[in-house]
Amino acid sequence: MGTDTVIRKKVIITGASRGIGKATALLLAQKGYDLVLVSSRSEFELNELRKEIQDKYDVAAEVVTCDVSDPDAVRANEDSFKGTYSLINNAAISKVKLLTDMDVDEWNRVIDVNLNSVFYMTGCVLPHMINVKEGRIINISSVWGDVGASMEVAYSTAKGGVNAFTKALAKELGPSNIQVNAVSFGVIDTTMNDCFTEDEMDSLRQEIPMDRIGTPEEAAKMIVSVLESPDYMTGQIITMDGGWI
Repeated sequence: MGTDTVIRKKVIITGASRGIGKATALLLAQKGYDLVLVSSRSEFELNELRKEIQDKYDVAAEVVTCDVSDPDAVRANEDSFKGTYSLINNAAISKVKLLTDMDVDEWNRVIDVNLNSVFYMTGCVLPHMINVKEGRIINISSVWGDVGASMEVAYSTAKGGVNAFTKALAKELGPSNIQVNAVSFGVIDTTMNDCFTEDEMDSLRQEIPMDRIGTPEEAAKMIVSVLESPDYMTGQIITMDGGWI
């Protein structure tokens, strides 16, 4: 079979400039997927990632600087998001703080980036997916969405919402042959953990049966395995946490 018969599938990755998003982009590029790399402010990092992808792999990679927590910004970039096979909602932030010390703006920012962005981006790509009766939506969640975390109430709330969104939307889109799943991670070695001291990270490791922190590359492998799973798998929250929770 010649390469001209291969159907190139476009995947959007939000929060693609570093960590899990970057590792996922590199793995998908290696596997032959065309990519739309999205980040709110990290245009330099996105362009460096695009160059690395295009130097190594024969795929298309488009850079979109867009704050996915802003519905107007998402709508302004909808031309770049059209014709999508899959959406990976990975953009996230955390705020480690007692709820009594968190102000309204901080709360809203965490909810906007972690939860509302999933609604905005999904709503943008769904009309095409529904029209062609094909599509995959993967939402990146956290074990805190299941069990909650002290001093991360806003983040835990947002990820719990992502899990509920995933299950409900999967039921809504099942008749259109669109799969909606989430991957719920434990501690992964990304910049999101920079707020913790070395002693705090050591304490976390001691709680994890695997006795280590997960890598972005391992997270990427899990995401891609869900992306390439059978059509009948939908509405699932798949946990990868080293046996922690």
